[in-house]
Amino acid sequence: MKLGGRPPPSLGLGRCRNVSVVPTELLLTKARDGDGDAFRELTDPYRRELQVHCYRMLGSLEDAEDALQDALLAAWQGLSGFQELASIRTWLYQIATNRCLNALRSAKRRPAKEWDIPGVEPPAPSALGDVPWLEPYPDALLGGVVETLPAPHARYEQAEAISLAFVTALQLLPSYQRAVLILRDVLGYHAKEVAKMLGSSVESVNSALKRARATIRHHHPAIDRKASAAPNSPAGQALVTSFVRAFQAGDVDGIVKLLTADVRLAMPPIPLEYHGIDAVTHFYRVLMGSGRRYHLVPTRANGQLAFGTYVRSPHDGVLHGMGLVVVTLSGDHICDIVRFESNVLPWFGLPRTI
Repeated sequence: MKLGGRPPPSLGLGRCRNVSVVPTELLLTKARDGDGDAFRELTDPYRRELQVHCYRMLGSLEDAEDALQDALLAAWQGLSGFQELASIRTWLYQIATNRCLNALRSAKRRPAKEWDIPGVEPPAPSALGDVPWLEPYPDALLGGVVETLPAPHARYEQAEAISLAFVTALQLLPSYQRAVLILRDVLGYHAKEVAKMLGSSVESVNSALKRARATIRHHHPAIDRKASAAPNSPAGQALVTSFVRAFQAGDVDGIVKLLTADVRLAMPPIPLEYHGIDAVTHFYRVLMGSGRRYHLVPTRANGQLAFGTYVRSPHDGVLHGMGLVVVTLSGDHICDIVRFESNVLPWFGLPRTI
């Protein structure tokens, strides 16, 4: 197989091969000679973190996988031009970032979706969301990415940098600022390295970073994670049990007791948002008042608690998937609830019907 021909077969979403102990120099030589297995040996160790990087850039798991495949193809075809002035990892990040920037430049703005739950008329929202097409990221695909130590110059830990709140804030940035902030503050690259990766200047990178940080501070207020109940702690398990019990019973008062006063409820791609305990309480009274009864299946998304939500059919008793709910904790209460549509359930190993 020669470079420039068909790329090595896709490894599939979230899969990684076992990495050999063959020296990098030998693998690089073999890959340049057209050895697809050697190319995979070179790139497999970085596949998961590159997909997470593309997800941060694009806010969509499906788009991230497309961008990653495009980046790996470009790396395979351009391997002869790799001059080893930077590491393989940095070179792959450069390619992946620029493929994401190309995708963002060419992407058409997706329209928001209208409310589609029959028999339920939602109350007037507090606001319309600015990022209606955000998608969740399954924890099962994170591997050990979020457990890795941050780079010395990074400002965000990996766990915070995959949270829904942070990824949402990233989508509000212009694409160049988004790339700069992720490369500098999440991955810890120096300004000179980022300028080279983006074909820009250090001055441009520093200016973009300053503006991006200001936007992030405005839209992503810090959450005291140390004070939050860990999901596997007794307090965390008690919170999960209480939330599931109240939700499945249609107990709005029981749900409300678990929420912070400034709780936010969002439901992309439907742009409706409800801010504050009163607005969220009103929404749930309308939702639960429709007579539906829900069944929740716990899972994990973006390093956070999540639940597949199902509604029982009154005709045959079958539980039909209605979506995925991701919750953010602040102390021993829930401060943020984001509901996604049922098409994401298979990503979490959850069925459409039970």
